[in-house]
Amino acid sequence: MGPGPSVVGRAAYGNAPLPPPKKYSVRIDGHRTSISLEPLFWDKLTTAARMRNQSINALVAQIDAERIRAETPPGLAGAILHLAGHL
Repeated sequence: MGPGPSVVGRAAYGNAPLPPPKKYSVRIDGHRTSISLEPLFWDKLTTAARMRNQSINALVAQIDAERIRAETPPGLAGAILHLAGHL
């Protein structure tokens, strides 16, 4: 298993502290909700959605459904890193 999301995030910013998480509004299966992510992970999510020709909402719903089925579900940031590694 690779390094956790915070280690990867720090590597992207050198020694600088990670920017604080921001809240983003999304819809999962028609339900409005919000997610908190550091901008680095939001950027990876939007890139993944664009490369898959999906909306952010569709990709977040897909990640959520896969996490629910997993025996040991990752956090959202970990799932985004896993997804980004498969692009």
